[in-house]
Amino acid sequence: MDELLGRIKSPQDVKALSEDELYALAEEIRRRMISVVSHTGGHLAASLGVVELAIALHRVFDSPTDKIIWDVGHQCYAHKLLTGRNEEFDSLRQMGGIAGFPRRQESPHDTFNTGHGSTAIAAALGMANARDLAGGKEHIIAVIGDGSLTGGMAFEALNYAGHLKSNLIVILNDNEMSISPSVGALANYLGRIRLDPHFVRARDNFDRLVGKLPRGASMLEGLRRFKGGMLHLILPGMFFEELGFEYHGPIFGHDLTALIDILENAKELSGPLMFHVVTQKGKGYAPAENNSALYHGIGAIDSETGELLSASSECSYTKVFGNAIIKLAEEDARICAITAAMCTGTGLEKFSQQFTTPKRYFDVGMAEQTAVTFAAGLASQGLVPVVAIYSTFMQRAYDQILHDVCLQNLSVVFALDRAGLVGEDGPTHHGAFDLSYLRHIPNLTLMAPSDLSELSSMLFTATKLGTPAALRFPREEGTNPPTGAPELLEVGKGRLLRACPPGREGKAVAIIAIGSMVVRALEAANLLAANGIEAAVFDARFIKPLDKEAIVGLAKKCGSVVTVEENVLAGGFGSAVMEGLAEAGISSIPILRLGIPDSFVEHGPREALLKSLGLDAEGIAERVEKFHAAIVANKSASLGSRPL
Repeated sequence: MDELLGRIKSPQDVKALSEDELYALAEEIRRRMISVVSHTGGHLAASLGVVELAIALHRVFDSPTDKIIWDVGHQCYAHKLLTGRNEEFDSLRQMGGIAGFPRRQESPHDTFNTGHGSTAIAAALGMANARDLAGGKEHIIAVIGDGSLTGGMAFEALNYAGHLKSNLIVILNDNEMSISPSVGALANYLGRIRLDPHFVRARDNFDRLVGKLPRGASMLEGLRRFKGGMLHLILPGMFFEELGFEYHGPIFGHDLTALIDILENAKELSGPLMFHVVTQKGKGYAPAENNSALYHGIGAIDSETGELLSASSECSYTKVFGNAIIKLAEEDARICAITAAMCTGTGLEKFSQQFTTPKRYFDVGMAEQTAVTFAAGLASQGLVPVVAIYSTFMQRAYDQILHDVCLQNLSVVFALDRAGLVGEDGPTHHGAFDLSYLRHIPNLTLMAPSDLSELSSMLFTATKLGTPAALRFPREEGTNPPTGAPELLEVGKGRLLRACPPGREGKAVAIIAIGSMVVRALEAANLLAANGIEAAVFDARFIKPLDKEAIVGLAKKCGSVVTVEENVLAGGFGSAVMEGLAEAGISSIPILRLGIPDSFVEHGPREALLKSLGLDAEGIAERVEKFHAAIVANKSASLGSRPL
């Protein structure tokens, strides 16, 4: 069925196709993406929107000699299909399969790993200057969306690129602005005129001629100012030109012929170039065209109708958070909500619709640093902002959390969704580090719920503290949904869920778990009991302040300790428990820390990833059993060596 796509083994094969075949190839690529993503899930709408752009880039440029960097990378599926990965495409985002984002380890055509936004221009600028130092001539192209352009890092890189004047092509993929065929044709015409090498040479020759005349420099400056003033009225690109870029566009991004012509001409130009390409997100698939936000990142769907095959659960942590913050905001006018271009993903859609007059919801765009410092400004004036950002993206605002919020001890609440392993999006999106990068910051209360009612109560508690607080929760369904009013928790106090049985003192295991690992620790304790090993289970609730008194007491009573967390072991929850035991003078008690090892975890279904790391109930039980057996063996060996 996809005859042309089946022939594409590398970008060189794209260059051999006729113009009609290129348009047919675009349709085949769309069908292939819809077919695969309907089973695997993925970033469908963004990838559908750049099919023609990806074909044009690989038709004109010579990848991987020429470097193409896809900002964020959720629009890279067509690029992957054009660079020899069609046969592997069915494994998209599956364990052992190809990634949903560009990966240098996967293909030489993936020139830079992406997954977080606003990074492509800076990376491309670095590559361009490395090329210059080596005396190379290759082209460097950064493709960045209008959403990513809201991130401050993109503007910083644009500013520096204009200063360095390196040969660099930036393609702004604008998929928010609709464009009619007539406007698109006009835009393409203007773009071709400005890019035509004859026009460019004539302009340069004119500048040189006038520059030789008396007062020629001042005449040119006057002409440029006049040109700039006029262009402000008719073209939207003067902002980029003021930054040092030569701007071209808007260009209709689904006209393959025009795109190819424009990019061919671009190869003959020098300096920083900005191409404003207008595309339609979800192009060619009606459900995604009509609701591009829903189909931005989607699970399994019916490929014919676009219907979701698994509806979002009302028992997900995200949904419960979204409902809980609405109830709290209805009772406390100081509470407002902030996110960074992730309204729906963080569960704030209903909040954004309800609290509009006066405005209490703020989306700052893909700018996490701004979100945090903006929240600090609100808190400094007596409000209680709740900043809802995925754990992996909150990493980008570490300094703002430390300097702007915690140093001033302001009442900002951080709600870290997608904490731990998120699944198919892989290492760029796993929230595996937040316990480590947050727990050492002074003034910050850090907690993690083990069920949905705890989430509601922790959010309520955090809004009442008057000091910085953070709660992190996983991307999964939870247990024990809230049915009544939230509880005001005693800060720094955990809860014992399974006690050490009488008569087993000194011979049992104390499993001290946090967040998503608590329910799995309880299941593991049941499995251990069936094998004759008694285990107490303690829900720590708080990482900081830690319930040291309860943990030390339980450790002494049981005789050994196992900590379980969905976070990297380095500097995480288990490290905090070990520090607490050491401070209490009982560091000799055997302790086993279970968590994410010192390595990046690949993509795959969340439960499969947890199982692979031994963080499911069976894995925890197996490792605790080995740990307990080693303790018993050591004790037996020690007793056997004592003199009679």
